[in-house]
Formats: sequence, C-alpha cells, structure tokens
Amino acid sequence: MKPHNFSAGPGILPAEVLKQASEACINFDNMNLSLLEISHRSKNYEKVMEEARSIIKELFEVGDEYEVIYLGGGASTQFAMVPYNLLSENGSAAYVNTGVWASKAIKEAKIIGNTKVIASSEDKKFSYIPKGYEIPTDADYLHITSNNTIYGTQIKQFPKTNIPLVCDMSSDIFSRKVNAKDFSLIYAGAQKNMGPAGATMVMVKKDVLGKTGRKMLSMMDYQVHIKGDSMYNTPPVFPIYVTLLTLQWLKKNGGIAWIEKVNQQKADLLYNEIDRNSLFFGTVVKEDRSNMNVCFLTNKPELEPEFDKIWKDANISSIRGHRDVGGYRASLYNALPLESVQVLVDTMKEFEKKFA
Repeated sequence: MKPHNFSAGPGILPAEVLKQASEACINFDNMNLSLLEISHRSKNYEKVMEEARSIIKELFEVGDEYEVIYLGGGASTQFAMVPYNLLSENGSAAYVNTGVWASKAIKEAKIIGNTKVIASSEDKKFSYIPKGYEIPTDADYLHITSNNTIYGTQIKQFPKTNIPLVCDMSSDIFSRKVNAKDFSLIYAGAQKNMGPAGATMVMVKKDVLGKTGRKMLSMMDYQVHIKGDSMYNTPPVFPIYVTLLTLQWLKKNGGIAWIEKVNQQKADLLYNEIDRNSLFFGTVVKEDRSNMNVCFLTNKPELEPEFDKIWKDANISSIRGHRDVGGYRASLYNALPLESVQVLVDTMKEFEKKFA
C-alpha cells in the first residue's frame, strides 16, 4: 500500500499521471519508442511542448500578451534570470524577504544590480507575511514569493502596484485562484505542486523584456527561449511531459476552482486539529498560514519519538520539519487526497489520547 505522502518536494503526483508517465517511458504516442529516446524536434514531442505551454495560459486565463517557456535549472536559476532580464543597468529592483528562497533570490539579484529589500519578516524567523510596506514607484519590478515552503507562510492578498510584479509561485502554483494578469512574470519549479523535478515554468508578459540595456548571454535571455519555443537547447523532455499530464489531470477534474476548494478542506482539517490538540501548536501567525505547507511543533519535544512511531505505523511519509525549523511539516499539494490528511489528524488524536 502506497504511503500517505506529505513530501515537501519533490511532492506527490496523481496516481493516474504516474501510470501514464511510466507507459510513455516504454511506448510513447504509439511509436513503440520511449519518450526518453526520441528527438525533441519530432512532431510527436512538439505537440507535447505546444500543449504544455498553452495549458498554462488557459489555466491562468491570460492571452497572447504573455509567453510561456520551460527551462531547466529550477527556480534557483530564475533567481538570477529575473534580474538579468528585468533589472536595468541604471535601475533598481524591490524585493520582499519572506524566507529562505526569497533570501536566495535577493542574494542573486544583488549580484546583477541595485536591489532593495523593502520589507522582511526575518525579525520573527519568517513567521508572518509583511504588510503595509511602501513600494517604490521607480523600481524596475517588485519580487515576491507567494508561498514559503520551509516556514509555512503564504501571501493571501497580493500587493497592488504600478510597477511590474514578479512572483515565485513554486510551491503553490495552481493551488488557488489568482488574477494572473496582475503579474508581469510568474515562475515555478515544477516539483512542488505541478510535476516532477527538472522543469521550471516561466510565464512572462512580453512588454517587460528587452529594456535592461545590457548585452545578454543567450542561455540567460528569456527572449531567446521564447523565440525557440523553449527548445533553444534540448529541453527536459520527460519532466515537461509529466507536468503536462498533471495539468491535464487538474483541468479534467474541474480546474483551479475545484482544487482550491479541496485544498481549503485539507488545510482546515489539519489546522483545526493543531489548534484543538493540547500537544501541538502552529509556528506562524494564523492569518498567514500556508494552505500548502503546514508547519507545527509539539509542546513536549521529548515525546517526538513516540509521535514519530505513531505516524510511521499509520503509513505516513515525510512529515518531519525542515532542518532549519524542526518539528513537523505536512505538505498538502494538489495531488494529496483529503483521506491522507484525515489519517494524519487521526494519529495526532491518538498521540494526545496516549500522552496528554
């Protein structure tokens, strides 16, 4: 029996997607060839790439003013590519620091050019989302991180701004309804909520490109990858294909409106138990709690080995917290069924019954 998988990333994928993907490794598109051994320039694979790009725009409900590309290198490469493509040589960029990944994005941007941290929650160990900060009107863009995987916070209301808004949505993309037209650039590593490791999606509004004044390296230039339909170099073909299958699964089952309701049910179920249970408490302020990554601690750390035994016996996998935070973290990504959350809640109740 497959464990209840709460892994923070690479995260859980739908069972039917795994089945389709495994079949494609043997016989893709009735070619009697594996997806892993055909040309990315073949018509069979070109169809995959075309739909993998178009379905992003369909789910985000945007038009031709946006382009979608798939790249390698993870969101970590985007930490550098964003300022390289958007931060002009004489301009500045504004960043909000809400956790480890935001901090890494800031570090890379500072290498490229003038980077200003206009708000941060580092003063309280990233346990909240900064609000009410002033956004400079002369910055080339504002960069935010929608969901903070390690600390378990999530932006519930995105800032309104007249400058280009850039967002790292790696860990909560397509988990809830957002107005994508408010953003000039959205990027996401696929492996947390959209597909397997190895593919990174970038959706960018065309009118923000080509304004930096710098001579661009080809592999770092969004416009080069747009012109090449994400095939300037050989793309990560298998991760892109599995991402397509995952997005097809999402669309078939009712799209973002459907999954947002399911995700809210999962989050409510687990947070309600954390708040009710005398042996657990949450690590972030309630209004900023993430619906994707639920972080919590026990107020009797000496009993952690006992709780670990209970959840492992219940066939639960991967709920230990990040090494920087400790405790527990349950990632409730799109493909995780509500039933798995109920099993976790039941183990928490059992733990309380035995040791409270």
